[in-house]
Amino acid sequence: MRRVWLLMVGAFTLGLDAYVMAGLLPVVAGDLRTTVSAAGQMVTVFTLAYAVSAPLVAGLVSGVRPRTLILAALGVFTLGNALTALAPSLAVLLLARAVAGVGAGVYSALSTAAAAALVPGERRGRALALVMGGMSAGTVLGVPLGVLLAGQAGWRATMWAVTGLGALALAGLAAGLPAVPADPPVGVRARIGALTDRAVLPVVGVSFLAAVASLGLYTYLAPVLASAGGVGEGDVTAYLWAWGVGGVLGSVAAGPLVDRTGRAFALVGGVMAVLALALAGLPLLGAAAFPALVVWGAAGWALQVPQQHRLLALRAERGTVALALNNSALYLGSAVGSALAGLALAAGLAARALPWAAAVVAAAGLALHLVGRRPASPSSGHARGPDQARSGSGRA
Repeated sequence: MRRVWLLMVGAFTLGLDAYVMAGLLPVVAGDLRTTVSAAGQMVTVFTLAYAVSAPLVAGLVSGVRPRTLILAALGVFTLGNALTALAPSLAVLLLARAVAGVGAGVYSALSTAAAAALVPGERRGRALALVMGGMSAGTVLGVPLGVLLAGQAGWRATMWAVTGLGALALAGLAAGLPAVPADPPVGVRARIGALTDRAVLPVVGVSFLAAVASLGLYTYLAPVLASAGGVGEGDVTAYLWAWGVGGVLGSVAAGPLVDRTGRAFALVGGVMAVLALALAGLPLLGAAAFPALVVWGAAGWALQVPQQHRLLALRAERGTVALALNNSALYLGSAVGSALAGLALAAGLAARALPWAAAVVAAAGLALHLVGRRPASPSSGHARGPDQARSGSGRA
């Protein structure tokens, strides 16, 4: 597991970089003499580059040594952050964020697959949880510290700190990451087939809907709390920490649960139900929403561990491509959820109602999860069902 910890450091840096920029928008806009909305496009560019690069590059390079690709992806990500820190204009900044997004997307997919490949099957859930926990910890611990550093030394100092963390992770992986078993080469037809695979699509669809509900709503947490319970938008920091602490706990706890029970399908269903209930209860609690936020964060971040576990078991022969599609669904879901919530508020919907809309989306994800389970059949190789399918010595 020590080698998986090295991958987790890179994931921590990704989690920090993916979310810290949203907190730096006003400062970046002022420094580059542009508008906040224009500066906000750097988040859009990063997200789109991440989403597109993950399945495309992971599919094209499958069969190549994963260790080399992991180091190259983290190198591109670190270079993109260095260019971000140096950007003299908005145009260069957007290009730099696209470079960082490409590196982040490829590293995320490959590091997840590598973590699963470096441990015995019965410890796969713990390995996946460590990588996911690194990303959630980067958001919870790194983002507030990054914003604080920007307030003291400027936003470029924050980006240099992210660059330094990326370089540190790259050096550690270069020194300590062993050779990782490569997936067999995946042809163009097989990569396209992953987009229409009836076993993979429902899993990816659930991840997309969960991201729309959870990450999309998170963007507007401050106005939601202000509308529901009179919490000032300037006093929302403690609530953000509650959500983030729940996220770290959920992502770390999910792995041992998957390994111990072997019931990834059942765990996903339970997590989606809890997520819907937590979102629905948020407006009713107002200023006392801390428990709901902890549960919401835990459910939202815990979901991906059993999801990734199921994808690796369902499609072991092209697992990296399936994981990349799932990662893309997360980022696209976050972007779609934020956009829909913004449109709803602009159309006059009260912020207090957004969690109820998000709960409906989460419930739709639960329904898709339940109806999308592929029936077992002897000819399909899944006669025991997704929860009992074996990859190595572990259960899906």
